[in-house]
Amino acid sequence: MTPEFERRLGDLAAGEVALCVQPSGQRIVDALPDAAFQNLLVVTTDGHLGQLETRIEERGGDPRRVGVIPVTGTEVSYDGPLWVTERVAPSDLTGVSIQFSKAFEHVEPETGWVVVDGVGVLSMYVAPERLFRLLDTLVSAIRARNAHGVLTTASGVLSEQASTQLRGLVDEEVRLD
Repeated sequence: MTPEFERRLGDLAAGEVALCVQPSGQRIVDALPDAAFQNLLVVTTDGHLGQLETRIEERGGDPRRVGVIPVTGTEVSYDGPLWVTERVAPSDLTGVSIQFSKAFEHVEPETGWVVVDGVGVLSMYVAPERLFRLLDTLVSAIRARNAHGVLTTASGVLSEQASTQLRGLVDEEVRLD
């Protein structure tokens, strides 16, 4: 990650949400400020939770302070310190919303962070308007809780219309490509 990107996310105020567009394969946890690892909820389309745990530890974070909602079509095999909800299929936005509501109770006002990692992947499974409604709901919850929010997508995955809609939900866009 570039220092500029890390600085910009570190400047994200409580109640603000950023859209991060990054090259495929890059992990957003590498760019989060250290403070995010004190109270972090990650909605991820990557079912490799052992790798996520390792990245958090390499960043100096405590995996026991990180909650994860795995949104993937395959079973998740993980037995570690991350707090993990039930797996949800990427086409089941109602299930994502339910797991988010349960896990979001643990996100602290002012200091908590929520990362939705894989917006582009979700867009491959559901109609754009359904995904937009879910993200609008999540962003509204983040703002109401006065937490910090980050939506991520890989470069080139979303249509220009979907990207424009997402920009309307967030306070800033950070591009890594």
